[in-house]
Amino acid sequence: MVTTSYTPKFPLPPPLVGSEVGSFTEFTVTQRMPKIARQVTVENHFPSGVNTNLERLASILPSGTVPPLLNDTGADFPAWDRYLEQYEQQRWVDVPWFFAETYFYRLILNITHYFRPGEWQGVDPFALQKRQGLETSIESIIALCSQVNKSLDTYQDDSSQTALIALLYFALWGNRVDLSLWSALETDRSRFDIQSQQAHILVDDASIVIELLSSGNKRIDFVVDNAGFELICDLCLVDFLLGSGVANQIKLHLKPHPTFVSDAMIKDVHETTEFLVASQNQEAIFVAQRLQQYIASGQLVLCEDFFWTSPLAFWEIPEALKSELSAASLLIVKGDANYRRLLGDRRWNFTTNMADIVSYLPTPMVALRTLKSEVVVGIKPNVVEEVAKSDSSWLTNGQWGVVQFVDKLFVL
Repeated sequence: MVTTSYTPKFPLPPPLVGSEVGSFTEFTVTQRMPKIARQVTVENHFPSGVNTNLERLASILPSGTVPPLLNDTGADFPAWDRYLEQYEQQRWVDVPWFFAETYFYRLILNITHYFRPGEWQGVDPFALQKRQGLETSIESIIALCSQVNKSLDTYQDDSSQTALIALLYFALWGNRVDLSLWSALETDRSRFDIQSQQAHILVDDASIVIELLSSGNKRIDFVVDNAGFELICDLCLVDFLLGSGVANQIKLHLKPHPTFVSDAMIKDVHETTEFLVASQNQEAIFVAQRLQQYIASGQLVLCEDFFWTSPLAFWEIPEALKSELSAASLLIVKGDANYRRLLGDRRWNFTTNMADIVSYLPTPMVALRTLKSEVVVGIKPNVVEEVAKSDSSWLTNGQWGVVQFVDKLFVL
């Protein structure tokens, strides 16, 4: 994999690590990750030897060292062999957090024989949670599909901008299954309660994104985050962008294997459309059929690359993938982990200009991200002060978000 390295203008600050006492990073490495490893045992029917190794992984995380990766025929094994060189036998809490997390999930696949020929090859250890994420939100899914159908049926220039900005916000807050974006008036679910959501958006460049898209007939690349209801929100945005003519092609960049529990793969997109069809609700079926037609026609392209499951910063993107992204008119980057990759998961000052960091990007980009980790930039000093006073957990509780736009800065 040939990578490029267009590092930010500023000297790189230190990466987040788990040894920072009292940090969310420490809590993740020493408590959340062991719990996730043990949950894989509970939610699957792996052989006893697999479960023993999962428990061993869980037990070494708080104070143990990073183990080697045994060759499991995964296509990314040679790359991981290189990534591990500088961290092997260091304590989990001392290595960069982004490396620790991405390697942790790769180890789970190694332990559960995901890549090895046999009974367990290709078995997603997180499939149950993904499926439950759809099943428990069916009413919200139907309501959202209904609104997208209505917006496309009554498509006009003015109303399309209202629908598009609302769907951008749905993509931002996609992990909120309660559909809090809808009007509180149950008798009128055709209205979006946009104003109340803006109070929790620390940077909101949605209007700039809408202006960029207003000319229509664009290719949009979308770096996807989670499966479940969040993927439904993303696919409804995709459906509207293609159905309204705002975009003539959309490429979804998905994970090549399970990671971060709920991150979406190509198979999750197909299983999600199949779930919509199986719901036997006509509103959901309409959306699913359009999406399936877009995939069949090549208007919606599903891509995967091992870069998205690597521990690399975004500025270390492979040359071929960077060239691919440069053909898009807009790059939408979804979710917390993808945002962390954009910034190298480092301790930037919260007020640092985001454009100065992501100067390596080959195309305009908008990041849609709810804050679930202690890294964020581009926030005005007075906003940082106000939100810190009102909510001591604002960096990690998922109640605050950003819609951050950066124009094209790097020219190939």
